[in-house]
Amino acid sequence: MKGEKNSHMQKFARKYTRKFNASQQARLLLTGLFLLCFFLSPISAQAQTGIGPTATPVVDESPSIVPDQVDIKPTALDFAIRKRLVKILNATGWYIDPQVEVQEGVVFLSGLAKTEDHRKWAGDLARNTQDVVAVVNKMQLTEVSLWDFRPAYEELRNIWSGFIRSLPLIGFNLLILLISVFISRLTAHAARRTLKRKLSNPLLLNVGGYTVGLLTFLVGLFIVLQIAGLTNVAMTVIGGTGLFGLILGIAFRDITENFLASIFLSMQNPFRSGDLVGIGEVEGFVEALTTRVTILTTLEGNQVQIPNSTVYKSNIYNFTSNPKRRTDFLIGIGYDDSISKAQEVALKVLLDHPAVLDDPEPLVLVDALGSATVNLRIYFWIEGNEHSWIKVKSALIRLTKRAFQDAGISMPDEAREVIFPQGVPVQMNDSFTDIHENFLMKSTPKNEDESPSSSTQAEAHLSSEAKKIQEQSRESWTPGEGENLLQKNQSPNTNEE
Repeated sequence: MKGEKNSHMQKFARKYTRKFNASQQARLLLTGLFLLCFFLSPISAQAQTGIGPTATPVVDESPSIVPDQVDIKPTALDFAIRKRLVKILNATGWYIDPQVEVQEGVVFLSGLAKTEDHRKWAGDLARNTQDVVAVVNKMQLTEVSLWDFRPAYEELRNIWSGFIRSLPLIGFNLLILLISVFISRLTAHAARRTLKRKLSNPLLLNVGGYTVGLLTFLVGLFIVLQIAGLTNVAMTVIGGTGLFGLILGIAFRDITENFLASIFLSMQNPFRSGDLVGIGEVEGFVEALTTRVTILTTLEGNQVQIPNSTVYKSNIYNFTSNPKRRTDFLIGIGYDDSISKAQEVALKVLLDHPAVLDDPEPLVLVDALGSATVNLRIYFWIEGNEHSWIKVKSALIRLTKRAFQDAGISMPDEAREVIFPQGVPVQMNDSFTDIHENFLMKSTPKNEDESPSSSTQAEAHLSSEAKKIQEQSRESWTPGEGENLLQKNQSPNTNEE
């Protein structure tokens, strides 16, 4: 009996233990599930409220401003989010076949967008929609055809619309610009009238007037650009004026140099119209001074245009500024002749000639001892307004030769010395004296045919040809004729080379 009782007790214990283990395991399982639900509940709440570590990418420029939040319901479901986004994307007209799928708050976008900005805009729109956890933007850009002129048409339409909207501002700016032009002309005219009291040169008057007018116009242009909102351009115009002038000066260096030289020549007045001048190797009468060249009429009747920069840099000989002109010529006498007697004879010829001035007095000076002659240089002064120095010189050489011959003063030519080391044999005969006398008779010059007058018909009465040359110049055509910047010579002191 006792053994059976023990076996029954053991069976009961094993049964109870199995029950206890099953209930304990059940309690442990329930406890683990409770703890799991407890720890998972904040994560689920964060997922449902949209609060969590979701990163929002940086948004570039977009076609329009996306609202911070699109309200649907306090708690939006996936199908409501999808329906709202599809309606908005279709309403814009920027997308081709837009597709929206929403799974557990994650939005998947697909379809075709016209531009990259439109594609980003769709992603930002979905990201800012209520209860959206994340956005996967799978949209692609449409391929633009080479023959699609719609962007160009849209751009032209935008330009035209902007032009129409800007018409009132353009009209107002044009009015201010016209007023600026009118005021600049008035100021230029007033500046010329003011400067005319102190300056008589037309070039300087024009330059001064244009400068004042240009400054006035620049002020008006600056105001116009300021009103148009082009402040940077206005400052560039004001600040770049000097740089622009420097660039023009380098690009048109020769033109600028001639123009500046014409201003300096007008200020200094080294010559006047009608003056006989020598510039470099050119001699002639001044016809005009333009902003580019100086025009001369040479003694041969040719017109020469010399750049003003060359005139300004060259030595300028004005033969008209002093009407009295000195010239000279050289004559040789033999070594056996008296120098003082020859000087007296030549000086008498100079004093007796009507074209030679007494003040300054003429001079007869010994110039050099030549190989066969003693060279005398004869200086004399003439009145350039009345006489031509080349004609007077010709007459004086002719008369001096006659006077020397009458006084028995020899004028040998240049001789060369010939040495005979062995000597030259000479034979004398009875007829030597007759031959010598005949030789002297034939070699002695005769002055019966030499005219003693101060001028001959060939010397054209020694008159100056300056007036005739100037008359020919006035009748001729002047190439590149421009405004003459020189003063007219009211009482021209003309001289002739």
